[in-house]
Amino acid sequence: VQICSLLRMERKQPSTSCIFFFFFSCLGICHLLPAEDGEEATKHFLQELVNILLAYINKSLKRSSKVLDFHYPHQLKEGLEGFSLELPDQPDNLEQLLVDCRDTLKYGVKTGHPRFFNQLSTGLDIIGLAGEWLTSTANTNMFTYEISPVFILMEEVVLRKMHSIIGWPEEDGDGIFCAGGTMSNLYSVLLARFHLFPVVKTHGMSAIPRLALFTSVHSHYSIKKSAAVLGIGSENVIVVRCDERGKMISSELNSSIETAKSKGLVPFYVNATAGTTVYGAFDPLNEIADICEHHGLWMHVDAAWGGGLLLSNKHRVKLQGIKRAHSVTWNPHKMMGVPLQCSTILVKRKGLLQECNQLCAEYLFQPDKHYDVSYDTGDKSIQCGRHVDVFKLWLMWKAKGSEGFEAQINHCLENAEYLYYKLKRRTDFQLVFKGKPEHSNVCFRYLPKRLQSILPSPERDRELHMVAPKIKTKMMEEGFTMIGYQPLEDKVNFFRCVFSNPATQREDVDFLIDEIVRLGCEL
Repeated sequence: VQICSLLRMERKQPSTSCIFFFFFSCLGICHLLPAEDGEEATKHFLQELVNILLAYINKSLKRSSKVLDFHYPHQLKEGLEGFSLELPDQPDNLEQLLVDCRDTLKYGVKTGHPRFFNQLSTGLDIIGLAGEWLTSTANTNMFTYEISPVFILMEEVVLRKMHSIIGWPEEDGDGIFCAGGTMSNLYSVLLARFHLFPVVKTHGMSAIPRLALFTSVHSHYSIKKSAAVLGIGSENVIVVRCDERGKMISSELNSSIETAKSKGLVPFYVNATAGTTVYGAFDPLNEIADICEHHGLWMHVDAAWGGGLLLSNKHRVKLQGIKRAHSVTWNPHKMMGVPLQCSTILVKRKGLLQECNQLCAEYLFQPDKHYDVSYDTGDKSIQCGRHVDVFKLWLMWKAKGSEGFEAQINHCLENAEYLYYKLKRRTDFQLVFKGKPEHSNVCFRYLPKRLQSILPSPERDRELHMVAPKIKTKMMEEGFTMIGYQPLEDKVNFFRCVFSNPATQREDVDFLIDEIVRLGCEL
């Protein structure tokens, strides 16, 4: 009222935003709940924050808006238009906090934009976002039923559903939500080692022989990282050759296992990939399962990227044989479009996670509680505190149903096929390998006019290697789209376009091609 009176004295009509500016500039955190009479200030603060988020969401989905407003690290560190990363000694007012929230979004990357193709995790699902908001509001932990009863039961239901989709008996499987695919893969190596040598839990690596594990040359680097973290050693990860499409060659796997045995190593684990990070390739799961059964090895399938295809009747055949695995990594925050992070480790044998990881901390896991303590799932995990990642997935599944996820996934793969055929018909683009993509990854190079007429040679390769980084630099500085690039083995840099955002349409694919040509034609 005082603000309105002051404005009227100056013959100004008070707008809502103007009133809120004065309102929040006079208030600090001490005026919000749980402060006495803090309900009104809290309501207005959160409503204004929701307005900021809604404006960002709307802008993210508008094709006329930029994907990013790029600034170099030193620019952000020095501060832009009043946006400072430095932490104050005295508290800022609520108006400054809202400005900081707006600027944080302004200078970030709109990963939900239909023209963001840079990562495997893209899109902005409104139901998933609502689930994340509720999860943060509940602010609870996943270690015991007593503090997280609904979420614990939701996790059981969702994991059971994923087991049945893989093809495992629902009553036998186990699993847990993890902090990303790397952690899920680490669990798989940890479980495989414990399954073969339970003594390692108490006596360590000195009590067991030197181990060897196997993965393809195109697999995710987390397998080597897991071996390093668990004390197995990255040099004991045997990398198996792939064919030209990025699939593990099963005969090479078998000979690698025999070679490792002849050197005195003890093979115990094979990682097969369903949807490699760069090519989107699917290893021959049934052939690998036959080899694992023959040698008595644990078979893990890293389906972090490709697991979503199990929901598609059209594409699930690419994961044929996955039900023969002992464990599976599946990241719903990739092809299913769940907000980050949402990753699972799924285990065929019930109880193994508990046996491997439990330490029975008495302040959490008392055996004489008044309810069934098997619902205290925290001792399955190598973490203590564990974020609630299940609710947003559960809510999205309720909203879409399995059929909705299937349609979403099919749409993404149709976009990939559309891009593939467009590039195949052009002379200024070169596909990295022949044949339609198996997943939604499309790998290609742009050929500037001068390089189109030069025969293949080391010199041409050196020049071609520089094309993608130069285009990516211009692309980020202008900010209208975003795509990743990389070399791979002996191949020079190429673009990798991935589709996991259901908002992306064919017009966005056309725009990407035109933008690459516009930025690269003068190189």
